[in-house]
Amino acid sequence: MNFQSVSSLQGEIQIPGDKSISHRAIMFGALALGTTEIYNFLQGADCLSTIHCFQKLGIEIENLGSLIKVHGKGLHGLCASSSILDVGNSGTTARLITGILAAQPFASVLTGDESIQRRPMDRIITPLSMMGASITSHKKTRYCPLSIEGKSLTGIHYDSPVASAQVKSSILLAGLYANGTTSVTEPYVSRNHTELMLEQFGVPVITHNTTVSISTASKLYHQKIIVPGDISSAAFFMVAGLIVPNSCIRIQNVGINPTRSGILDVCIAMGANITLENKKTDIGEPTADIIVKTSNLKGTIISGEMIPRLIDEIPILAVMACFADGETIIKDAKELKVKESNRLDIIVKNLSAMGADITATDDGMIIRGGKPLHGTTIDSNNDHRIAMSFAIASLVADGVTAIQNAECVAISYPNFYHDLAYLIRT
Repeated sequence: MNFQSVSSLQGEIQIPGDKSISHRAIMFGALALGTTEIYNFLQGADCLSTIHCFQKLGIEIENLGSLIKVHGKGLHGLCASSSILDVGNSGTTARLITGILAAQPFASVLTGDESIQRRPMDRIITPLSMMGASITSHKKTRYCPLSIEGKSLTGIHYDSPVASAQVKSSILLAGLYANGTTSVTEPYVSRNHTELMLEQFGVPVITHNTTVSISTASKLYHQKIIVPGDISSAAFFMVAGLIVPNSCIRIQNVGINPTRSGILDVCIAMGANITLENKKTDIGEPTADIIVKTSNLKGTIISGEMIPRLIDEIPILAVMACFADGETIIKDAKELKVKESNRLDIIVKNLSAMGADITATDDGMIIRGGKPLHGTTIDSNNDHRIAMSFAIASLVADGVTAIQNAECVAISYPNFYHDLAYLIRT
């Protein structure tokens, strides 16, 4: 797919539902009693993989487009799948569902696509095994496919070496079934959608600094879930509005959960003309309309506790840094090496090919802004966030940019190119 520079972006868009919350709503709805209704569910490939897995586990799920109905059977209502559970490209599905399956009275086999089979699963296998789980890799490695033999679990206090919502959530979901208290301490607080949803479904949660704890649950109760717009998807249009000349974009109803809103803080620190309107807090997660206008940006440092709050936004932030005055340093971001692709390497490789002044480091990169970008051929490595980031970069690059495997955006944002085209003004 080919892209080229534009003169302006103008208009209002409604981005799709939050991917992280959509996954969790299906899972919690399946484990609850009664019918959970989910509005603004993300109809992306990853979230559809979660639906398919729980359907195989005996849960009736109606996908009505704008509404999902999950007919939950309670914590102990799942049944063994007659076939392998395929999570596709979804690391969230793989890691979170493993925590649930570890406590079931049946065996399961879990696999995914080539990308999933390269993503480390030992980060959840280790703590779940400490709880008594029986999880084996078919390849005698730390990757999928996995065989999971359901066992009785015991609560633990786990000091996680990484700030990862997937790791934390996998342990907490297992903790619903475990005897005693289950606690997870992280080096920094990762996104807290699981904790908020646990409480919404009736499970008490105790949080203290970077530690979260739950005890054995007896019941979860069906809910009405309104999924806010995904700030990780909004990020592409936020950056586009800041770097494309003569632009003003309103992005409606975006989730601004403080554990996810690091990109807002970075944009403000870099001098972005960005405002929030129509703030709401009455649907479980805070939301707002985000308005961005073309801005004169300056370099900054992105590191430490900020990283878990914007880990998925680093590819597009790296693009934005190319158009900022001075130096932007991104560090403490090794987690990007084990995403859908090695995003650190791919960002540096592709931005360098476009003419950016960028240097790789062991845990991030250094970007010296102000050097004009030019079109080239970009290999997305079938990574949706890479494809979308370089589509935005192409809007302010000389010449034509060709993105290979651009259709991979369907993983999280099926209508991305349509929405982008809608904003372009000649």
